[in-house]
Amino acid sequence: MHRFYCLFIFAAFSVFSCQKDNSSLPRITTGKINTISVIIEDQLWNGEIGDSIRNKFAAPVIGLPQEEPLFNINQYPVKLLEGFMTDTRAIIVVKKTEVNKFEIKKNQYASPQNVFHISGRTVSDIVTIMEQNAPQMISMIKNAEIAASQKINLQSLLDPKIIENKFHTAIQVPTGYVYVLQKRNFLWLKKEFIGGNTSLLLYQVPLDKYRTDKNWSAKVIQLRDSIGNLYIRGKEPHTNMITEEAYSPYFSKTKLNKYTAYETKGTWQLNNDFMSGPFINYAILDTTYNRLLILEGFCYAPSKDKRDLMHELESIIKSARIIKKEP
Repeated sequence: MHRFYCLFIFAAFSVFSCQKDNSSLPRITTGKINTISVIIEDQLWNGEIGDSIRNKFAAPVIGLPQEEPLFNINQYPVKLLEGFMTDTRAIIVVKKTEVNKFEIKKNQYASPQNVFHISGRTVSDIVTIMEQNAPQMISMIKNAEIAASQKINLQSLLDPKIIENKFHTAIQVPTGYVYVLQKRNFLWLKKEFIGGNTSLLLYQVPLDKYRTDKNWSAKVIQLRDSIGNLYIRGKEPHTNMITEEAYSPYFSKTKLNKYTAYETKGTWQLNNDFMSGPFINYAILDTTYNRLLILEGFCYAPSKDKRDLMHELESIIKSARIIKKEP
């Protein structure tokens, strides 16, 4: 009998310990990609503050043929935040208080998570704080959403050996993509879905040919149009891919995993055809292998929103790591 009570007490203690351990574990964030929760009273949301939030965080995405918001926004009154823990990756909390304040809390309710607290004495104070800090907030949210997509991609990856052997580059391409064309310095991968497809291109050219160029925006467009003329065509003759001239591409200098790169976002079309869609292109100045390494994603989905399709392609491209030469 004494042995039975000892076992009972031990089992009860074990259950209690497990429950305690589980409750202390950080909650994992969930939710759709590119979604923000805004915790704000209805009165403020329906006024100037809400307008400011929508203008910044639901602004049109650069490089898409149709207007789509940067993020989807879900608004909730403040009492809901005080009543339960939310597990959204990005939360903006806005309150009127006696102190003007902007604060970022990492993993406050779940992980990974960014919670942005904005408070002010007046509506004008809150709007000013929002305007001043919006670029940093958007950058942090975008980076977190890219990381979330990359985590999803890691669940099932395409065999990396072909890309690694051909381009000395490790890149996390999820299964679903297949190789549709392979050349000496060029690869084309595509994923088909109902209503369209997404494509990933990798190609390289000697860096010495472009090192002295100053007009990189024109050079990138010229290079991608030449690749389109060589490899990417429609079913009819003379329907090669070109950069659409009606919309000036967005161009910027950036860093991609410590390498200088040029980012180009715009619209492609098939010459003498009606097919078109958005593209994102990174031209990486790779001094390790003395080459210009191009990573590009584009999609064709005439009846679908394209923001999240392009986001997936961007997350794949930004996972790329150049494999260093062995000494």
